[in-house]
Formats: sequence, structure tokens, C-alpha cells
Amino acid sequence: MDVIALVGPSGTGKSHRALQVAREHEADAIIDDGILIKDGHIIAGESAKTEKSKIMAVRRAIFVLPGHAAGVREAIEQIHPHRILVIGTSENMVQKIAKTLDLPAIQQIIRIEDIASRREMEAAQYHRLKEGKHIIPVPTIELKPHFSGWLINPLQIFKQSDVKRRKLGEKSIVRPVFSYYGKLTIEDRVIQAITERILKGREYIKSLKRVAVQHVSKGEEERGIKITCEIVLNYGSHIPTLIRRTQSNIRDAVEYTTGMIVHAVDISVRALYVEQRVR
Repeated sequence: MDVIALVGPSGTGKSHRALQVAREHEADAIIDDGILIKDGHIIAGESAKTEKSKIMAVRRAIFVLPGHAAGVREAIEQIHPHRILVIGTSENMVQKIAKTLDLPAIQQIIRIEDIASRREMEAAQYHRLKEGKHIIPVPTIELKPHFSGWLINPLQIFKQSDVKRRKLGEKSIVRPVFSYYGKLTIEDRVIQAITERILKGREYIKSLKRVAVQHVSKGEEERGIKITCEIVLNYGSHIPTLIRRTQSNIRDAVEYTTGMIVHAVDISVRALYVEQRVR
């Protein structure tokens, strides 16, 4: 039995790509967030997404809760997979999972940044952070006994007649208790206030003319924001350097405070203020 791993930060789309990676590397079993999956079925374990706190979810994912690892080890012995794909947030995590489950040494580690673009990872984090959406690489019907009463949506469904593609399986979207507490709405004036605070705190900015927020969307799905600013600068400094630094400061402050993705910060310098010297 061979073992490979897929690693990357939380919410970057690992579970979304699990089935594709498993197919490309001929892995016939997947270990993801505490469950053992084979041929689109949950064979053993319990999903970390059923836990009510993030701490317990992490403990479930690394198989340290009583009896969890033993049940999965027994199932692995019974199904005899040819190759197992282990998914985790870091190399240390997947190594720990492999050791706990008495698996052979991991032969290959695939990193999410090598198979997904930065934009795709940002989109995945957007869905995770703002909407509380988590993906489990199994059909919705498989989740019914495990996620009774929770919101479960099919992400991808294949036709019954499409046998080749059907082997790839289906993915489902869930909203775990530990990550979704209700809808959060942040008004544009909040983002404007954060931006204004950054701009007015810079000594090289004489005055602020306007701050506008534009929402970036695809269909009905919101993907982030763009911020537009108009300012007057004091004369005497290197404008490109100041603007790049200011753009970075605004983006960092808005993303940290709101959790929203800032696609661009456009700053328009409307004028230069030159102080007149009195002779």
C-alpha cells in the first residue's frame, strides 16, 4: 500500500480538488478531515465537520479522540487500498495522521499551490471565511446519516449513464456548526471609514477627496471588493513609492478587519499641494 498527501492552508480548496488528485495519482482511498473514503462512500471514521468547536474539529481530523483511529485502522485493513491520499493543512499534520493510523511512510507530498492558482485559492478562502462553506468529497446521500438536519448541498452530480466519470464521485457542501453562525453584512461605509483612517493618518496626504467601494461579483456570487480613492498630496516626495505603500496598507487593514478579499486599491492623485514660502 502506497501513501501520498495533499497539503495546504485551511480553506484553500484541498477537499475540492481531492477527487481530481486521487484520480490523477491512482489513489483509490482518501483520508480527509477524520473520515476514510473509498469509491464515493464513507467507509469509516467521523468527519471533523460534525464537531461543535474548532479545537475538537482539529483533534478529530488528526485522529486523537478515543476510538477514532482504531476504527479507521481496522477499516483500512479490511478494504486493502492500493494507494491512500491523506489530506492535511501541513506536512507535519499528514505525517502525524499517517503515524497514528499505522500507514507506510508518505512517498509523495503534493502542495495545493502547485495545482491551484492564487485566484482559485483566494476564491476558496472567500467561500470558507464569509459563507462558512466546507466541501466533503462524497455524494450528498452519503452525508445524510452523518449530517442529519444540517444544510447539505450537492456541488457536482454526474449522470447515471456516465460510468467513467461516475467513478470520480460527487462533492457536497456543508456548513459546520463550528464555522457558521449566521449571515454577516458589512456596509460600504465601514470599508470607507477604514480607508479614510489609513489615508488621514499619512503626513504626505494633504486632503482626501473621495473614497468609493465597488463590489466584484460573478453572477449572484460576490467575489470581493475594489476601493477607489482620490487624494491631494503634499509636494516633495516620490509619488509611486508613497502610493504603493498606501495601497498595501489599505488592503491589509481592510482584509484583516473585515475578512473580505480586496482585489484592487485604485488611488488617483488629483493635485499636489505646494506650500508657498513667505519672503
